[in-house]
Amino acid sequence: MSKDKQNLGKLGEELAGQELIRQGYQILERNFRCSLGEIDIVAKHRDCLVFVEVKTRFSEEYGPPEMSVTPSKIKSIARAGDYYQLLHSDSPQSLRIDVVAVEFDVQGKIDRLEIIENVTG
Repeated sequence: MSKDKQNLGKLGEELAGQELIRQGYQILERNFRCSLGEIDIVAKHRDCLVFVEVKTRFSEEYGPPEMSVTPSKIKSIARAGDYYQLLHSDSPQSLRIDVVAVEFDVQGKIDRLEIIENVTG
């Protein structure tokens, strides 16, 4: 992965975290990794444990960011989420997967930052 792409991803995750907090999410963990997959952000929202995938783009050349969250990626997040829940038995039993789509315009300004709740494959 190129350094620019890595930096773009980190910036997107930081902005996503700020927006999630602004929207009432409680961030529990960032970049949870296990052998089953990875989760960008683990959060609590109302009475739900939420696994958040952040997708960041500079252009729509490959479509909107959320379109890159494939059914297999959702399954991977769900498997990692199940494992996270096993490790944290005090977590809410209700689960969902959200996507935060972050898009920048050509000047590098945020063009869109949207939380898409409860995505499914």
